[in-house]
Amino acid sequence: MNELGPWVQEFWADYGFLLIEGTGATIWMVLASTLLAHLIGLPIGVLVVVTDRGLLLPIKPLHAILEGIINIGRSIPFIILMIALIPFTRLVVGTSLGVNATIVPLVIAAVPFVARLTESALKEIPAGVIESCHAMGATISQIVFRVLVPEAMPALIRGLSLTAITLVGYSAMAGAIGGGGLGDIAIRYGYHRYQTDVMFVTIILLIILVQLIQGSGNALANRVDKRRR
Repeated sequence: MNELGPWVQEFWADYGFLLIEGTGATIWMVLASTLLAHLIGLPIGVLVVVTDRGLLLPIKPLHAILEGIINIGRSIPFIILMIALIPFTRLVVGTSLGVNATIVPLVIAAVPFVARLTESALKEIPAGVIESCHAMGATISQIVFRVLVPEAMPALIRGLSLTAITLVGYSAMAGAIGGGGLGDIAIRYGYHRYQTDVMFVTIILLIILVQLIQGSGNALANRVDKRRR
């Protein structure tokens, strides 16, 4: 144990700031991309449910288009999507490298994921609830925003934490092509320079980050879940 102290001090002196900076970059990428993906993906998921046949506002062509977009988006591996989006990323942020550039493909990759999770959460609500609302004269917007979304909120929150955890993995993968964050550190030092100690610490930091997201998501979902009260 006494021999470990000097190593920790030396390691912290050499790589402490780098790891803090990388952790902050990863957190920023995940937070920003999760928020933007939900701003886009949630309405798409709601529309998929609303336009489904036999429900609120069945529009078969629109439903088919949305389903196709979601399925195509979820079929493309992230690393390939990130490379394919390099011209678009440069157009949006002026560069294809770094933390802010990585947010663009992260959002595009996460939107279909969020939309599908939203659809699944809303479809868990029994059809009888919708029928009762119709019988009482509720409008479509009232049914969606006052009934379906509040009832599905625990599942939506769990979906949000699942999306954030997925994006932690995607952000680490983005380090392979200059995405920044902990993934970039792990690849530069662990793979190219064979410094396994740095790579091991980045793995520990990623595990801690995922556990914090999962724990916070579960706690918040349980708090808003009416069935647990």
